[in-house]
Amino acid sequence: MSDQKLLEIKNLRVVYETDEAVAKAVNGVSLTLNKREVLGILGETGAGKTTTALSILRLLPQYTGKVTEGEILYNGKDLLKLSSGEMQAIRGEMISMIFQDPMSSLNPVMTVGDQIKEALFYHNESKYSSERIRQRVDEILELVGIPSARKNNYPHQFSGGMKQRIVIAIALACDPELLIADEPTTALDVTIQAQVLRMMKELKEKTGASMILITHDLGIVAKMCDNVAVMYAGEIIESGSVWDIFENKAHHPYTNGLFASLPNLNIDSKRLNPIGGLMPDPAHLPPGCKFHPRCPRRSDVCKIEAPEVFAMSPTHRIKCRLFGEKEDGLL
Repeated sequence: MSDQKLLEIKNLRVVYETDEAVAKAVNGVSLTLNKREVLGILGETGAGKTTTALSILRLLPQYTGKVTEGEILYNGKDLLKLSSGEMQAIRGEMISMIFQDPMSSLNPVMTVGDQIKEALFYHNESKYSSERIRQRVDEILELVGIPSARKNNYPHQFSGGMKQRIVIAIALACDPELLIADEPTTALDVTIQAQVLRMMKELKEKTGASMILITHDLGIVAKMCDNVAVMYAGEIIESGSVWDIFENKAHHPYTNGLFASLPNLNIDSKRLNPIGGLMPDPAHLPPGCKFHPRCPRRSDVCKIEAPEVFAMSPTHRIKCRLFGEKEDGLL
């Protein structure tokens, strides 16, 4: 791993505006990703994980999604200040995204080879000959474990796991420096999940790419990631190395709730221990700590004042008044 910063997000705020309400989807998120690292963004559905990822690539819905504050620095360059043409040159070639559902990510009327070729033509037509692009299609299919002979098949001729491999192949076609994977195994069964994760780990080692892995699965985080950020209601409420999150006993109550809700085969119990309540409506966020309506350790002040960020160690940060002394300028 490297200590050289590849991506730095500073105080990112994103809203979705409709005629009925303004939903505050991301509320002051700050993250750092170094070269060759894997950062896991963990949290329930509605936490703001995907919106953060779409903001990096500037793929928010055109008329409703809006970045209201913050910076997204990629190799020191603020992506939010680039023109549309400059962003199009970055998407796919430098930063790629594996979207959540392979079934809806592929064009049903194009062969998978043509879909990979499309990305290569857009970014490399001036550098590669047509023959070299055809060779690259074969190489990238073989890289993700699909015979190149199947490049002329259509998406409906593949299983769910193979479709996900094709989506990964499209994302990797131009050798991006940063790969964003948005719950890449959600639509797959358990055995195929393991295969895809193993393949992604091998590809990361081969290509040297950095990765942001968005998930709600603690097992995937433990297996794949170097660092972890736990999101809740559009905020980073805990961050640290994998060791900080999985080995330390001091955690944000929400992180503790995520661990407690995991099934434990060593305990004779027929019921899981879920976190009570629901993620708050982003259009009507509660005052104070956003987690306080569900928190078993809340106090009266939690309902009024938002907590500060506290440093548990040089790498471990928790946004909860139960811990330590405030460290200015974090998260």
